[in-house]
Amino acid sequence: MTDFSMVNRRYSYLPECKWLLEATDMHHVVVRKSNAKDFFVCLSALIVVANARRFINHQSFVGLSSECAPCQSNVLESCHERESVVVIPTFGVQLEAHDVSGRIVHRFIPICKILKPVLLECASPVTCYWSLSLLLRGEAELVLVFKELRPHVKMLILIWKALCDASGIKEGADTWEDAN
Repeated sequence: MTDFSMVNRRYSYLPECKWLLEATDMHHVVVRKSNAKDFFVCLSALIVVANARRFINHQSFVGLSSECAPCQSNVLESCHERESVVVIPTFGVQLEAHDVSGRIVHRFIPICKILKPVLLECASPVTCYWSLSLLLRGEAELVLVFKELRPHVKMLILIWKALCDASGIKEGADTWEDAN
């Protein structure tokens, strides 16, 4: 059962409650499709690949041409079309990334390892965006919830609240001691 959805220019957010008396929260962030954009991206990739092959063949790099074939397929298949967060309050969080090629990458994080979900504002010289990360016990680095997609902060806040509820952390708590 889908409660509601949120849509912006680039992404659609679809929350679901399923299984065992609606105890599991599923949050899907899906890239919105644009036929004109898809056509332009495919045409551009085709032109780049054709020119690269022509250049390689022209330079008579016979061995290099066969080595570049896997790289070309990886470039075209590495785009994610959907990333999901499955929150199971008593067990943990499962992060899923669905590729355009149909491949699904899963990562499960036990609830006892999560210290705190964190919303971060990321800034670079070119852009500024929000990201959702998990602070884990025994890990030196934060774990990004969305590896490639950059959903709007309104979408991230809803997922952050669900992660806080599942891990037993108060939303305004600054430290682990404040949450208990």
